[in-house]
Amino acid sequence: MATIAGILTLISSLPQMEQNQLKTILLNESPRISGIEQLIADERFTGGLVCPLCGCIGHVSRNGHRKDGKQRYICKDCGKTFIVNTNSITAGTRKNLKVWEKYVECMINGLSVRKTAEICKIHRNTSFTWRHKILDALQNVVKDTKLEGIVEADETFFPLSYKGNHKKSSFIMPREVHKRGKSIHTRGLSYQQVCVPCAIDRIGHSISKIATLGRIKTKDLHSIYDGKIMPDSTLCTDKMNSYVRFANSNNINLVQLKTGKTKKGIYNIQHINSFHSKLKKFIEYFNGVSTKYLNNYLLWNSLVNVKGGSIQDKVNTLLKTAIATPTTVKYRELSSRPVIPLLV
Repeated sequence: MATIAGILTLISSLPQMEQNQLKTILLNESPRISGIEQLIADERFTGGLVCPLCGCIGHVSRNGHRKDGKQRYICKDCGKTFIVNTNSITAGTRKNLKVWEKYVECMINGLSVRKTAEICKIHRNTSFTWRHKILDALQNVVKDTKLEGIVEADETFFPLSYKGNHKKSSFIMPREVHKRGKSIHTRGLSYQQVCVPCAIDRIGHSISKIATLGRIKTKDLHSIYDGKIMPDSTLCTDKMNSYVRFANSNNINLVQLKTGKTKKGIYNIQHINSFHSKLKKFIEYFNGVSTKYLNNYLLWNSLVNVKGGSIQDKVNTLLKTAIATPTTVKYRELSSRPVIPLLV
C-alpha cells in the first residue's frame, strides 16, 4: 500500500512542469497566471491576442510554456515570443497585485517616494522607478486628450532645475549653482524659468506640459495645443497677443480678459487660476522637481487634483490604464533622460 512519504517522493521526482500541473488539479486553480497577469490579460486582450512588442492583432498563437508554467505566445509578424506581462510596467517585477494597488493608492494620495516605499515595503529606488513607469505609460494615453466647450488657458512658470543630473560623467553645469535650487538671479521672465502652458475645460479635462524657457511664443502654443482644442470651443485667456495669433490660426473663438479681471459674463479664468494654485502646492510638496521629470509630475497633479471620482475609482482607472499600455522603463534609463525635455 502506498504511503504519503512514497507519494511525495514520486511527486518530487516529476519534472517541474508536471508538478505544476498536479498542483493545478489538486488546488483547482492555475499557477500559470497571477492576479496582476489576469488583470493585464483582461485589459490587453479584450479584442483578441495582441503582440505587445509590435502591436500585431490576430497573428498571435500559443507557443508552449516557460519553466515556471506561464503560457508563452509567439507573434507571426515580428517572430518574437512573449508572455502576458511582457512590455508592461510589471515586467521583471515579482510583486503581486495587492502591492501595486497599494502603490497606486499612495500615488493618488500624493505621497513621497520614501513614504510610499515604507508603506508598500519596497526599496526607495523601486518606488521611484514605479512612479515613472506608471506616469510614462499614462503620457502615451493623454496624447489623445481633447478640450471642448469653454476652455481656460494660461501659463505658469517653474525654476529650471538640474536635480538628478550631477552624477552623469558627461554632465556639465551650465550655470552657477543655486542654493537649494530655488534662487533665480534674473528679474522677471528669463531662461532660468520653465514655461508650462495649462488649459482646462468645464468638464475637467486638462493639458499641462513644458513648452519653452522664458516667455511663451505663438509657436510654443501651437506645439502644445494644436489638435487638442476643438474648433467650436471658446478659449478664455488673458491679454497676451500670442493667444490671438494662435486662435486665429486654429479658427477658435477667443475671449480675452483685461489685466486684473477674472470674469466676463459666463467666461472667466477662475478655473485655470485654481488649477495653477493646486499645481504649485503639489510641486512644492516634493521640495523641488527636476525639470527632466516635470512633465510626469504635471500629469500626476491632474490625476490627483483635477480628475473627478473617489480615490478607489482613481486607483482602479489608473492601474488598469497603466498596465494595459505597452511600455518599459528601467531604473538606469531614468537618469539618462534629456535635462530639459522641450518639445521639438
